[in-house]
Amino acid sequence: MKEKEVFELTDEELLEKAKTSKQKNLFDAVLIGVLIGISLYSIYTNGFGLLTFIPLIYIPIAVRNNAEIKELKKLLKERNLV
Repeated sequence: MKEKEVFELTDEELLEKAKTSKQKNLFDAVLIGVLIGISLYSIYTNGFGLLTFIPLIYIPIAVRNNAEIKELKKLLKERNLV
């Protein structure tokens, strides 16, 4: 089943999704930090290689998550739920 679009959610579903969005932001930040750490360690030990570019793979996913969170916050303000 396809996930509902943000604007189709009820107020209760929207508030629940807002709670989980904070966790997504934290998870993205921690994961990017870990991936950058792995990349720097790889550069230090082996020079440039495959592990050096792993953070570049996750960055588009984090950007998409961030855009979704911004849209969610905008919709919360429009519905006066904040």
